[in-house]
Amino acid sequence: MGDPEWLPHPIRLIGKVISRLEIWARKIGSQPRQLKIFGIFVAAIVVTGTYLLTSLAIILVSKIYGVWELVLSVYLAYTTLATKDLYIETKRVFEALQEGNLPQARQKLSLVVGRDTVHLNEPEIIRALLETIAENINDGIIAPLFYLGLGGPSLALTYKAINTLDSMLGYKHEKFLHLGWASAKLDDLANFIPARISGLIIVLSAAFLGKPWREAYKIMWRDHKNHDSPNSGWPEAAMAGALGLRFGGVNYYFGEPSRKPFIGEGRKEYELNDVPEAWKILYLSSFLMFIFLFSILCWIKGFLFFKF
Repeated sequence: MGDPEWLPHPIRLIGKVISRLEIWARKIGSQPRQLKIFGIFVAAIVVTGTYLLTSLAIILVSKIYGVWELVLSVYLAYTTLATKDLYIETKRVFEALQEGNLPQARQKLSLVVGRDTVHLNEPEIIRALLETIAENINDGIIAPLFYLGLGGPSLALTYKAINTLDSMLGYKHEKFLHLGWASAKLDDLANFIPARISGLIIVLSAAFLGKPWREAYKIMWRDHKNHDSPNSGWPEAAMAGALGLRFGGVNYYFGEPSRKPFIGEGRKEYELNDVPEAWKILYLSSFLMFIFLFSILCWIKGFLFFKF
């Protein structure tokens, strides 16, 4: 259903806390070693604070009135998932491209990707859209669902805190290299299992949608290591294979070029219609992961019920 902007959102609050802590860290330290140490403290404060405060809120509400525990838990779980929002944000870029309005498409794209967008042409904008859809199938859907199944809203929200830390501080640019080191490493660890599940779920979605799932599987195993992230390459390579495209190339961050190894065969050129095809994979991947986890949890509860 998406997140209404008027509704209080814990991820926005976490983002504000990270911004304040970053300012604090830079005020009291400027040397690489100092920034690295302060970065560890920032990550520790945000992660442990998120888990403890979320758990405490749920416990306190349950003491007041039991049914509100369910309401709060459902709301917090809801805020960790981004299927509709990912669709909405990328659709705004897609509609600007449909209208032939490149400046607006670049501006809308800058709100959803970390790279510089000011000079991108239409194929580069489409590539950026598809890469971010693939990456966020993991970050915004599969991984939060994974942690919801593993530890409920507290663990899912803690994952989102780690993910937000990485998106705000985990750049390899010199400004963030030391301060964001701990955040980037935590994000790598948190996404290790979900990213691999995401790749397989995308391959499975491609099969259901009649796309070349064998190609998607082959590209995923062959090219996932071509990404500079140990995790993002899995969903991106699977998506590239499913769509018959080639991701990677030169991106610009803070005005500096960053050459990414290629992922995929690139059997065809980028087309605007590739974006709706990626949306289909996005929604089906979300549904399949939900069914997968729901089935496992039902099996576990049934097993425990009959055993004890």
